Amino acid sequence: MSVLVTGSIAIDQIMVFPDKFLNHILPDKIHTLNVAFMVPELKRQWGGTGANIAYNLRRLGVDPILLGTVGHDFGAYAEWMDRHGVRRDHVRVLDDCFTAQCFITTDLDNNQITSFHSGAMDRAHEAAIGAVSHPIRVGIVAPNGKRAMVENARWLKQRGIPCVVDPGQGLPMFEPRELIELLDGASVYVVNDYEWALTLEKTGLDEEGIAARVGAVVVTRGEKGSRVRRGGHEALVRMERESTEVPTVKPERVVDPTGCGDAYRAGILYAMLQDMSLEDGARLGSLLGSLKVARSGPQSIEIGAAELRAIFAREFGQPLR
Repeated sequence: MSVLVTGSIAIDQIMVFPDKFLNHILPDKIHTLNVAFMVPELKRQWGGTGANIAYNLRRLGVDPILLGTVGHDFGAYAEWMDRHGVRRDHVRVLDDCFTAQCFITTDLDNNQITSFHSGAMDRAHEAAIGAVSHPIRVGIVAPNGKRAMVENARWLKQRGIPCVVDPGQGLPMFEPRELIELLDGASVYVVNDYEWALTLEKTGLDEEGIAARVGAVVVTRGEKGSRVRRGGHEALVRMERESTEVPTVKPERVVDPTGCGDAYRAGILYAMLQDMSLEDGARLGSLLGSLKVARSGPQSIEIGAAELRAIFAREFGQPLR
């Protein structure tokens, strides 16, 4: 039994402009903006929500099934996955597309100009979930092409497989009824605090209304930690808040927050795979997020499973299964 990870696979192109945008953008000419920034520093990082989650699960000793689509430029990324043990037998290459790519230019004030080319991600539904023959213990629907997210969530729920729904940056794509369908019947609905507020606004439901439709709600709040809110039909019976606040694990240093949320989600999935509590999954997720933020790039934790278990036991005073 394994974890099925459905989500985007993307290449991040990170550029640094050694000046401030405000020194080169004229406010009275913003309606006719035509500027160019010389960027002497360029980094290519392997990313995408699905691939990031799968990478972190491998650090925990899990062999996840990554389901997604990439383009004809996937070669170097494929080699990276092979070196780090991320299986790609269900990663479909579309020869007439580019892999999804994000182009980010950051100035000295940490302002960013970002462009995103969805590329092969828009056709993620062509990596058919029905073709996965390996037994699945739990699956996650992470940000991806809209059709793929809807179809993958339906497939998992219809087969009674615990389904984690993580709409992330894809949340604005969904109309209210579509979002309700996506979260309805999910084992876990996991979002950050901004996405949680947007969920409440878009669905028109309150916390009790959403909690009654899912097994649990997990809301991450950056340095403030995360909250696990038990849901399900019992929420309608008791009408009380069954919440646990999970603090963050203080990082050694703060280098790069990119991919911290995906590392956290790997902790939730690991807990579900190992029949641990969601609260312990949130603690493991917080640990992984802390290790990630101290490193550059979304796929940067190189610690192995044995060392991660030792750190978890030391941090929380209990063993990690």
